[in-house]
Amino acid sequence: MVPISFEFFPPKTDEQRAQLDAAATALKQRGPEYVSVTFGAGGSTLSYTPDTVRRLHEDHGLEAVPHLSCMGGTRREIRELLDLYRDIGCRRIVALRGDLPSGMAAFGDFRYASDLVRFVREETGDFFHIEVAGYPEVHPQAEDASSDLRRLVEKVEAGANGIITQYFFNPDAYFRFVDDAHRLGVKVPIVPGIMPITNYSQLRRFSEMCGAEIPRWIARRLQALGDDLGGIREFGAEVVGALCRRLVEGGAPSLHLYTLNRAKATLAVLDRL
Repeated sequence: MVPISFEFFPPKTDEQRAQLDAAATALKQRGPEYVSVTFGAGGSTLSYTPDTVRRLHEDHGLEAVPHLSCMGGTRREIRELLDLYRDIGCRRIVALRGDLPSGMAAFGDFRYASDLVRFVREETGDFFHIEVAGYPEVHPQAEDASSDLRRLVEKVEAGANGIITQYFFNPDAYFRFVDDAHRLGVKVPIVPGIMPITNYSQLRRFSEMCGAEIPRWIARRLQALGDDLGGIREFGAEVVGALCRRLVEGGAPSLHLYTLNRAKATLAVLDRL
């Protein structure tokens, strides 16, 4: 079995915190290499990611990895976050451009993820292992696939140690993406991001936002299952489990699973492995 890692988002209510604790407790049994925590941009949400990182690190004994985003504001604010994460004990971060939240007119001090990676290296040297994002089916705002790959190369040249991809359901898209990156000189690990399937309307909404393609045959099967949540979970586990097997057999260095702060669907996928 290859190494695995999980992604959580910061809870904002007591109910969400209880849900996160339950998921973290269950998923810890699978021995993840680390767990990452997504970034909430804008205003008071800046505190949610550090609080969640500390919770997972101190209460659950997991290596918790914060996301940093260009939406995080000024160099001073990012510098303060880096100091905080060092104090917590983090040795790894995920550096992202992020999407401009509704109502925000401009980015912070950083326009691209490569600028953020470069700043982290200038501030902290080699202290942090830095992961960045990759898009096997092309970033939805990219001019074309070639320019998207050039952005990826820039992030690696700025100091990234690894790449985590957006989720996808077509393994050939991942393998082609890896081959294209290697031809451009990228040598860092490219880890596939995996999205368990539990809810078709939610999956369709996420996919439209991030540019991930749901193959027609999967969409049709999910539509046919309608409100049969058990059937959707079973079908999703089979489909995503088969995808993971294909990726591992094809040489994927590890798997990064987007949990949505729930354990059941992620565990069902891992059980298929």
